[in-house]
Amino acid sequence: MRIEIIHEIASSLRNNKLRTALTGFAVSWGIFLLIALLGAGNGLMNSFMGNIQDYVTLDISVEGWRTSKPYKGYKERRRIQLDQKDVNYTKGTDWEGVIENVTTTTSSTSSVLSLEGRTVGGWINGVVPEYQEQNKIKMAAGRFINPTDIREKRKVMVIALSQAKELMPGKPEEVVGRWIAAGSISYQVVGIYHTDEGDFRRRVNIPYTTYKGIYDSSDKIESITFNVNGPKTLEEHQAFEEEYTGALKRMHDIAPDDNQGIWVMNGYTQNLQMNKAQGILRIALWILGLLTLVSGIVGVSNIMLITVKERTHEFGIRKAIGARPGAILKLIISESICITAVFGYAGMFLGMIACEIMDKTVGQKAVDIGFEEIRMLVNPTVGLDVALEATLLLIIAGTLAGAVPAWKAAKVKPIEALRAE
Repeated sequence: MRIEIIHEIASSLRNNKLRTALTGFAVSWGIFLLIALLGAGNGLMNSFMGNIQDYVTLDISVEGWRTSKPYKGYKERRRIQLDQKDVNYTKGTDWEGVIENVTTTTSSTSSVLSLEGRTVGGWINGVVPEYQEQNKIKMAAGRFINPTDIREKRKVMVIALSQAKELMPGKPEEVVGRWIAAGSISYQVVGIYHTDEGDFRRRVNIPYTTYKGIYDSSDKIESITFNVNGPKTLEEHQAFEEEYTGALKRMHDIAPDDNQGIWVMNGYTQNLQMNKAQGILRIALWILGLLTLVSGIVGVSNIMLITVKERTHEFGIRKAIGARPGAILKLIISESICITAVFGYAGMFLGMIACEIMDKTVGQKAVDIGFEEIRMLVNPTVGLDVALEATLLLIIAGTLAGAVPAWKAAKVKPIEALRAE
């Protein structure tokens, strides 16, 4: 019985080559576009997340800013300066077990660096060794500030690659180990770090203790950076920020509803928001891809309607000689499954080949963004499980599309079917 059905399906498809080809193309094109879209989307997201991963940090930085409202006799636009009391509060028992790895940076001092007659501007600021990891600083040569530099208050500095290029054109890495003047004070360059060429405020990092001993002996600081252990969701982080900044506002006489006096950059919430945006983009890609499948499903449905109409007389003869409605239903649905399965998997195969081609061509090209090159597509492929599931979905949908006209054909009375032309 199964062999007979196979022969009947093959005969029907062979006798209607154009109809079969058009239906198959609609099905293949739908699954091909779905796989290609998902592959390109995955490549873009992998590129975005990989590049952002180098700059987005999972920590919180706090700085003093300017108030936007008058409060307790103070005028608006008052400059808030953080100090050691804020650091002590952050490290204190109120946040024990929640706030960890607290580090600070000093305010910046403008200076002109000079070496063998060449000069370049920069902003000197004091940092601790943890500053490198927290700010995702990539070294181009040499090293960053280390604990020994802090302990011994060494006169060493880490400058930007763009500054090194101006001080020693053609061989910037040779600046490492040289002594350069920053105003009237000489420092030994121990490292060069990557920075955006367009960054007008290129920082020159020196040990925190050295900065405090030379430029600023007060307890004033520029920023506090730390990690948090506890808050997980966006709502929990927002609640933490509100409680923490609320305490700092009270310490500096800032209006409770003034959102500008204390500036907070929360890497945790940024990461959560990026993950949310990534999920939305993935859903959008699936919606676009599924819409393309709809065209294939509609094509199958229309073709099956035409098929049933053309073969109504045939079905009448079959029923007149004893064929059951179930047999006719089985025949039409089998034909629908055959078309969607064969051409669906062909489209899946071509779609995965297209993803591999994207990976070997566009995926290998890098774009120069000034301070480094990034790849626009990273691994623009789709997992085999996803491709198979999408194709199976198309087969099921195509089967359901063919079931409606099949059911109608099975219910036609023999005498009515025999009258059809």
